[in-house]
Parts: sequence; structure tokens; C-alpha cells
Amino acid sequence: MGSEQLHLLRERQEHQTPSGADQFLKLVQNPFAVSLQANAFWVSLGTSIGVTVLIAILFSVLRPHNSVVYAPKLRHADEKHAPPPLGRGLFAWIVPVMKTRENELVDIVGLDATIFLRFTKMCRNLFLVMSVIGLGVIIPTNVVNSDHNITHGLSAFQVMTPMYMFGQALWSHVVCAWLFDLIIVYFLWRNYKAVVRLRKRLFESPDFRMSLHSRTLMMTDIPPSYRTDEGILRITDEIEQTAGLPRASIGRNVRDLPQLIEKHEKCVRELESVLAKYLKNPDKLPSVRPTLRPAKHDRNYGSGQKVDAIEYLSSKIRDLESEIRDVRETIDRRNAMPYGFASYDKIEDAHAVGYAARRKHPHGSTVKLAPRPNDLIWNNLVLSKKARSWRRLINSFWVAVLTLVWIAPNAMIAIFLSDLSNLASVWPAFRTQLWDNRMTWSAVQGIASPAILSLVYLILPIIFRRLSIKAGDTTKTSREKHVTHKLYAFFVFNNLIVFSAFSAVWKFITSVIEARQGNKDVWDAINQGEFFIKIMIALCTVSPFWVTWLLQRNLGAAADLSQIVNMTWIWFARTFMNPTPRQEIEWTAPPPFEYASYYNYFLFYATVALCFATLQPIVLPVTALYFTIDAWLKKYLLLYVFVTKTESGGQFWRIIFNRLLFAATLANIIVALIVKARGTWTQIFSMAPLPVLLLGFKLYCRKAFDDQCKYYTKATLKDPESGTAPAKQSRRNDRLGTRFGHPALYKPLITPMVHAKAKGVLSQIYRGRLKSDDAPAVGYSDIAMEPMAKGEPGKSARFAPNAPFELVPDNRLDFSYYKNRAEFGEEHGGGEIFGRPIDLVSERSQTPQSFAGGYDSASSSRAPSPAPGYGRQAERFDERGTTYPADHHNPTSRGLGYGDSVDLGLGGEMYRHNNESESRLLAEVQAMPVTDPGEQIRVDRWRTSAEYGDDSHGEDSISYDYFRRGRT
Repeated sequence: MGSEQLHLLRERQEHQTPSGADQFLKLVQNPFAVSLQANAFWVSLGTSIGVTVLIAILFSVLRPHNSVVYAPKLRHADEKHAPPPLGRGLFAWIVPVMKTRENELVDIVGLDATIFLRFTKMCRNLFLVMSVIGLGVIIPTNVVNSDHNITHGLSAFQVMTPMYMFGQALWSHVVCAWLFDLIIVYFLWRNYKAVVRLRKRLFESPDFRMSLHSRTLMMTDIPPSYRTDEGILRITDEIEQTAGLPRASIGRNVRDLPQLIEKHEKCVRELESVLAKYLKNPDKLPSVRPTLRPAKHDRNYGSGQKVDAIEYLSSKIRDLESEIRDVRETIDRRNAMPYGFASYDKIEDAHAVGYAARRKHPHGSTVKLAPRPNDLIWNNLVLSKKARSWRRLINSFWVAVLTLVWIAPNAMIAIFLSDLSNLASVWPAFRTQLWDNRMTWSAVQGIASPAILSLVYLILPIIFRRLSIKAGDTTKTSREKHVTHKLYAFFVFNNLIVFSAFSAVWKFITSVIEARQGNKDVWDAINQGEFFIKIMIALCTVSPFWVTWLLQRNLGAAADLSQIVNMTWIWFARTFMNPTPRQEIEWTAPPPFEYASYYNYFLFYATVALCFATLQPIVLPVTALYFTIDAWLKKYLLLYVFVTKTESGGQFWRIIFNRLLFAATLANIIVALIVKARGTWTQIFSMAPLPVLLLGFKLYCRKAFDDQCKYYTKATLKDPESGTAPAKQSRRNDRLGTRFGHPALYKPLITPMVHAKAKGVLSQIYRGRLKSDDAPAVGYSDIAMEPMAKGEPGKSARFAPNAPFELVPDNRLDFSYYKNRAEFGEEHGGGEIFGRPIDLVSERSQTPQSFAGGYDSASSSRAPSPAPGYGRQAERFDERGTTYPADHHNPTSRGLGYGDSVDLGLGGEMYRHNNESESRLLAEVQAMPVTDPGEQIRVDRWRTSAEYGDDSHGEDSISYDYFRRGRT
């Protein structure tokens, strides 16, 4: 072959094979088309149902033998919150799930979980009804009225779309849009009434009526001249005068105490991790002690210097404990903050004032009903309006940036990771590797895209949650609602709108550019671009993907039931890592339910189904199938596995309601686009009232239902002049808080936990000081010196109650031994389901029951859980020498109940914030009488009317501050 022929052949190949840039532009025109080649509908349906059933059977086999994973609430919940008992049969879990009704669910799982389950059932019923119209009306209409000359030989998915319909036939879509909106409105109205009924039931429940937050108002943005208890009273009087006078509590400046406590906890956990790794085999310690590089801001060490990790962290913890104690002792009570609380004797008074203040801002302040104490984000209460507005603006900016920036990675993942052959077409070097290692890259292709997307979906809630905290949300509930809102907006924009319409917009832009290059007018170029037709074709083309995608969501529901991710991670950590005792205890606790993530997923699925209801009607029964399965599985999980970390009382309903109305509006816009592409303007005008209908319905529900959901009553029940001076005795017994305590003032510091098997070698590896010569012990002690036990001459105090570690035996690495301790319970339901109410007030004294006699619930018939005090003595002694059996309370103690862990030397005043009104409230009572060992003595038993009088220290014995102080 001559050189001339070779040259011609090379030119022909160059013309036939596009360059990498040309191939890239071609792929970008329709980046998500490769995803449409995934699985056929029937394959996805069979796989989804088959794998779901298989996982359900596997779960049924494993469940009876692994209650720690599949029914932790049965092991930990008190009698009131315990779910129905489960048998050990293969399918014994089905009947209790079926028979548990909504009224029972409220008591067992709380109102938040009950409304979540009601939402899933509403979606199931909604899409079942819409499926009848979709399968019985829309599909036959689309098939019959399509141009058969065009549809001949096309797939069923293409024929079922309105892509080939013209003119008057599109009236069927207009009518269906009206029917769908009316159905959505009916289901929302019906469920809104049910939510109102549930809220009223909550208002009448004993827990609500005896709680502190139900009768308390929270004030923020208080001006400097009103930052006193009296100033709060003046503001409440300006809003609405009530028969009973509230007790005011202005916030105090705790300086950097919360940050110090956070650093302390971080250091303790880091020390636990170092010790867990170093003491993994106590009989054979590593020859080299663990080291680390100190933090860059630590000026006591040089840059890059390595130090002994155990000594460094112990010293740092000791310094932090000393600093925390000093800050607590020097809090300036005169330094008031711009927030406060007002507590009323009657719930009616608090809600009446809260209702009257809903549109008022007296002196620039904001007054609203107080949330539960554990719902507050204390650091954000001090922010001014200007600071909060600026933070919200910055937060919105970063969310918008993140949403827009994700467009490009989203498209690249769909183009290249979903089909690596596309990457090979633009990268010749990779093409060779792909052909040489097909099996390896096939595995990468099957794992990479789902893994990256799953990782993104796990990280996004964390990112949005942190942004919401920085935005100034004052409660965890409002933060979670904002996270739900941001996640939903992100998913709808990136994963629905951009995903579905990207190719149409790209083709439209390129066609307009090409027309302009042909010297055509801009408007003519836009018209020739046929934007609406391209949008309709793109949406109809992408619709099969959403059908198969929704089918595969059932696998996610089954994975939740199997807890496969949780079990895999725990197995991996225990096998290949060195978990600390604290981590192993936390693994056995009921995990918190992520409402923001699950609401976002369900709302997004519903939005996809509504948007493609007329484009691909088969999406309706597929979505109904998903909600039918998941409503069942989530009911089991919320009954037996998950807990609500922070109960909001059903406040998520409004955000659900608004997002579904938005989804309906978006669906109407898509129908209008389809009608504009192939229909008439008359058809479009006939859809114009639909947005007005939805808006009017929203305004009606807000006026008719919102106030009933939020307020117990709207008006005071008594004349303000009739009862302004209650009896002195009643005021003493019924008064609530006069001062409000920030949790940082009383929160007990955590103690480092070490496996008990390392007891014998701790003295060899720990070199800290027990106490200084001229100062009291501040926490960590020198156990290597073998100090003498206090009060026991000649006895070693190495592992006496003042040891610097908490030794945990292997048989106590279980949450049941620690559920009554705040450091564990707060992350797993706040302790409420374990019989430790957050702010429940006793009828007699208006004192929180949770602080009257330890954390154990008086209403629970279950024995209190034994805490892990290692080597606890059989008897305990009070400071006057009276002997108390180990299973009885000492009335002069700080409220420690049976089994509460002993002070491990990190404590004293540092770990239990000194409050004389509580610590010496019963100082002069007589010694404990002989009682039956099975009877639990509560502090209330020794209270007399004298103790409720005014104390000489100026603090109510049942003050709001007293309420909030923890007992360990």
C-alpha cells in the first residue's frame, strides 16, 4: 500500500472517529441517557420485590436471636413506652405491628413518630387512589389518541406517554390535573384534621399538663433595659394580663463554659480511644507507649513535637476540669443576656399570652411558647436579630452555592461513572485499561456511582444541619425543619429538574446558538429552538428511569429493616478496630430516627410521582407499592428499634403539608408545559385556577387549623383583677422557677471509661498526680503512687471511688446499665422512654419528678437498671455515720438512686454544680427507718411544708434553675 493510500485511509478514520472533545460534547447533550439503559421495568420489579421478600425472611429468622439490634426498645423502655411483646416465632412480629393502633402509638413512640407513620399511610392511600385514574384513564387515553403511524414498533413505555398526542386529546390531561389536585387537597384536609385531633389529645395528656415547658414562655431579643426578671414581667403584662403572675428568669452569661465542656468531652473520648488501643491485650503491652502531636494552638509544645498521648491528654483533661470549675464558680449573675423565660401556674395563661404575642414584638423582643428544655440550642439564644438575619443570609448563600456547584459533578457521575465506556471514549489511555481488565472495571462501575451518591446523601444532612446551627436556629426542631427544607430543595432542583431537563435545555441552547450563527433574529432563533417540544420529549424520555428508580427504593426500605449497615459497621469496628467501652455501650442503644432525612426522601418520591403522573402513569402504582411496603416496615422500626431524639410534638406536619402543595403545583406546571407543546391556549387557561385553588386551600388550613395545633387556648379564662394575690402557702407550694440555669452550669463531666480487664496494669501506664500538695484534687489522680484510701488507714485507694477511670466489665457493655445517665440517654430519646421525664412536674410540689429522687421513674413497674459502678460496696454510709443498704436511697444525698455509679474522683463540686437549695434541702432529717428491701425510698417521702419556705440563700427550692440541674 502506497503512502498516498495510507494518508487517505488515515483521513477517513479521522473523519469517522470523533475527537475526545467532540465525543464529550455529544455526551453532555444527554448526560443521563446512559442511566436509562439500566434495568428493564420487569427486571427491576422482580428484583425489588424478590430481594425485599428475601431480606424480610432473613430478618424474621435473625430477629428472635438478636434483640439488641432488632428490638432494643423492648429491652430498655419503661412500662409506659414499651412496645407490645414479641414472640420468638418466625413471623411473630407481624401481628403486634398490625394490631397496634394510632392512639397506642402516641403513648409508645410519641407524636412525632405517629405523625410520620400517618404521613406514610396518607401517601400510600393517595397514590392508590391516583393509580386507579392513571391506569384506568390516562394510559388508555394516551395509547388510543397517539399517532399510530409514529408509534408503530415503539416500546410500551414510549406509547404510554403523551409524546405522540396532539390537539384536543390533551384535554384528558387537563381534567386529570384537576382530579389529582382535588384528591391531594382532600387527603391533606382529612389528615390535617387528624393532626389537630392528635395535638388536642396531647394537650390533655397528663405528661403535657404536668410538664414545665407547657406553661412557659421563651423571650429572645430582649433590649438591655428589660434584661431583668422584672423586665420580663413588664413585657408579659404589656402583651396580656393574666390572673396569675408568672415567675421570670433572665438568662445569664456563662462565657465560654459550653466550649470548655465540649473540649473536655472530646479529650476524654480521645483518651479512651488511646487507652483502648494500648490496653487491647493487658498481658502483653506494646513496647512503645502511644504518642501524638499536640494541637497547633498549644503553645506549651513545639511545632511537630510528639508527646506521650496518655500523659498529654490526662494533663489536658485536668486543666480543662480546673478551668471549668473556676468558670462555674465565677459566673456573674448580674451579667444578663437577651433571652429569658416566664413560667405560669396555669397552662391556659401561658398559651393565652403566647397567642396574643404571635404578631407582637414588645420593645423589639420576640415572645413565643417555650420548647422542651432539651430542644434548645443555647448558644444561639444570645444572638441579636441583626446577627441572626446575617447568618441566615450567609447560610442561604452557601446552600445556593452548594446546590449550583453540584450540577456539574451530578452530570459527570451520570455520564462517566454510570458507564465507564463513555470515559474510555474521551480518554484513550483509559480505554486500553478498560479492555484489558473488563471484570475489574465492571465491578468498579457497579459500585462507584451508587457508593458516591449514597455517600453524598449521607453527608448532605450533616452539612445542612451544621449550616442551620450557624444560621441561628434556637431549637433543634427548627433546625431539623430547615434541614428538611434545604434537602428537599436540593433534591428537587438537582435530582429532578436538572436531571430530567438538562438535555432539553442543552439542546435548546445549542440550537439557538446555531441559528444565530446563521444570521437569524434572536426571537426567530428561540422559536426555531422549539423549547417546549424539547422539554416534553426530554421528560417523556427520562420517565422510564424514574419508574425503575422508584422500584429500587424498596431495597432501601428492606435494608433499613435488616439494619445491615449498622450491623456491618459494628462487626467491622469490633473485628478490625479497638472500640472504647463507651462506643460499645452506645452501639447497644436504640438509634435515633433521622426525621429530616426520611421526610426528605419520602417527599421527594412523592414529588417525582406527582410530576410524572400524567407523563408515565405507571409511576403511580409503583410509588403506591413503595409506600405500602415502607409504611409497614417503618411502623415496626419505630415501635421496636428507633427512638425520637428530640420530641417536637408533631411540628413537622406543616412542612410536610407545604411541600406536598408545592409538589402539586410543580406537577401542574409540567402538565402545562406538555399542553403548551402540543395543545391549545384554551387548555392552558383552563388550568390557571389550579395554583389559586392550592393557595386558597393553604390559607384556609392555616386559619382553620394552625392555631388549634399550636395553642391550648387563645384567651385567658379569668379576669386579671380577680386573682392577682394568691395565698402565700399556694404560692410557696406551686411556684416554678425564678432563675434559669444554662445546662453548662450543672452538666456533669464525663469520666474516662476503661475495660475492667486492664485494671491490673493501669498503675503501670498512668503517671498522673492524685492531688497537689496545696490544692484539692481537681479530677485526675496519680494512681501509681498507691495513695491511702480516705477513712480506711492502710487500704489502697487505687481503684476506690476516687479513681480517675471508670472500669467497665465486659458483661456490662450494654446500654441497659447506663440508660439513666444523661451522657448516654440524651442522644437516645432524652431518657423519656426509659422512665426519666425531661421536665415532668409532680402534682404536690411542682418539682420535676426526674430530679426528685434520681432518674428512675416512679410510674414504671420495672426495676431500675443497675449502673456500672465497678466493685460497689454492699452498704453505703452518709456523712453522719448512718448505714444505708445498697438498694436504698440516702435522703441526704444528691439524689443518687439504686445502682447509680459512684463518684470516680472526677467530681465533687466540679461534676455536681453546687446548689445549696437542693444539696441541703433535707440536711436535718432523721435517719432512715427500717423498711422492706424491695421498697424504693424517694426524696419526696421526707419533704415537709417547712422545706418549701423561703430559704436564706435567695433561691427557690423548686426554681427553674433547680429544675434543670442534673443528678448523677
